[in-house]
Amino acid sequence: MTEIDRFASASAINVMIINSQAFNAKGKDARRIYMKLDEFRSRQSIDIIAKTNPILIIDEPQSVEGKQTKERLKEFCPLMTLRYSATHKADSIYNMVYRLDAMEAYNKHLVKKIAVKGITESGSTATEGYVYLQSINLSKSDPTATIQFDFKGASKIRKVTKTVGIGFNLYDNSNGMEEYKNNYVVKNIDGRDDSVEFLNGIKLYAGDVTGRVSEEQLRRLQIRETILSHIEREHQLYYKEIKVLSLFFIDKVAHYEQYDAAGQPINGIFADMFEEEYKEIVSTLQPGLGEEAYFRYLDSISAESTHAGYFSIDKKGHMTNSKLGNKKERTSDDIDAYDLIMKNKELLLGRDPKHSPVRFIFSHSALREGWDNPNVFQICTLKQSGSDVRKRQEVGRGLRLCIN
Repeated sequence: MTEIDRFASASAINVMIINSQAFNAKGKDARRIYMKLDEFRSRQSIDIIAKTNPILIIDEPQSVEGKQTKERLKEFCPLMTLRYSATHKADSIYNMVYRLDAMEAYNKHLVKKIAVKGITESGSTATEGYVYLQSINLSKSDPTATIQFDFKGASKIRKVTKTVGIGFNLYDNSNGMEEYKNNYVVKNIDGRDDSVEFLNGIKLYAGDVTGRVSEEQLRRLQIRETILSHIEREHQLYYKEIKVLSLFFIDKVAHYEQYDAAGQPINGIFADMFEEEYKEIVSTLQPGLGEEAYFRYLDSISAESTHAGYFSIDKKGHMTNSKLGNKKERTSDDIDAYDLIMKNKELLLGRDPKHSPVRFIFSHSALREGWDNPNVFQICTLKQSGSDVRKRQEVGRGLRLCIN
């Protein structure tokens, strides 16, 4: 007796797990489910299954229920069909049985709380000096601010980050850059609304940037803020032995990794940005009392080894942009990336710096619905995302509660 016969004839509850490809073809490409096989006494598998009037349970129906699939599903003669998804495409045509919305899931302690960290441009003229307010630092004495601004070096202008107090003069500390000549002197630092005001009347709030800001610079700031958030959360959870991961979604693989003339991988612009910002941030951290173990952990992981990219692989073994199969359904074929992450999930969650240094993951897409890692705490989108469904799927990669 075959497994399908046992499924059809057993008196107990039986579960059969199949994918849509198992029944979604006919004619010369017909799947075995439609073939008349000797082991089934010249019967079709689909006929045997259909006579049981099964209950169909479809996970992520928006990914599989195209027009053809819907027609094929009728051949199962289901008693009823249950569809589970957080992003139904046409939920108006279904009878809602149960809804677990974001607020209820959070109140039931099923998911993490979401906090959004954004960067706002407050200036637009090229004559204004570039200033980015990273944070306000409160202490028993007067508060300070961590800002980033341009500095005129011997050969080029570069960005520097400093912790400053009231009276700090950007013109003097930028080596005399003209953009800061107009009273760019810190007048007030207010911890109540996380703001800094200059003598020229410009007021910035934490996360604000003013002056000449390119798309490239905005992406750099996003990477920097993600690293800062990561280290803050990692510091909190380190002594609970919880590995913290951060996830970047990017627009094209070439921004993370490229290949030279010999076919050897080299950093793309985002990988370079990450390594530069990570090194600067870690180099400025100061351990407090009793924090030596965490800082030894930081020191044991290099900027180059702590990030990795998960993408599709082409025939040459090179990383490539995720292709889209069914353009209508926007389904990613990132099979290689998916397998790699799933097979190495336990290794990814390990905290041994020698064997598991990766804490930051770059990916070209949402990988596929259903992929997540419960230890993802930060998600940064270094690309434009025009679809609400895509945004929900991306955020969903990090919503599950971590171990412990």
